[in-house]
Amino acid sequence: MPHVALWEPEIPPNTGNIARLCAATGAALHLIGRLGFQLDDRSLLRAGLDYWSAVDIIRHASLAEWEAWVERQAPPPRILCFSTRGDKLYTACAFQHDDVLLFGNESFGLPQEVLQQHAERTFSVPMPTGKVRSLNLASAVGIVLYEALRQLHHW
Repeated sequence: MPHVALWEPEIPPNTGNIARLCAATGAALHLIGRLGFQLDDRSLLRAGLDYWSAVDIIRHASLAEWEAWVERQAPPPRILCFSTRGDKLYTACAFQHDDVLLFGNESFGLPQEVLQQHAERTFSVPMPTGKVRSLNLASAVGIVLYEALRQLHHW
């Protein structure tokens, strides 16, 4: 099952909704770095409803700690970055079962150095009207995660 990784998420309801997606699909949820909320935040818990026990949450204090976790896996999974700055569409990705789907925070996205490090595996979700800068984080995760599952399960 793919993993979902959020770098420094800021908005509790987004993370709560993503946690519910992970509970529904079986994807582990990695929370990386400084969070814009406490894990006992009421709006976070409300968005995740009573599904928190069904979510495998893995907390990483820093990007370096998360990268060390990735390297310890056998074999290390691919890191796929999703950003408005990606030059390939998410539908062009051939997803694999152990992929880690990495998303940035709501205000700034992923750090430039992360995007540079994984440039060949950085994708975006199209926004054809050009009227918005980005999608809601929970919406973007849902779009990408379900495309990965569609491919992996031949739905």
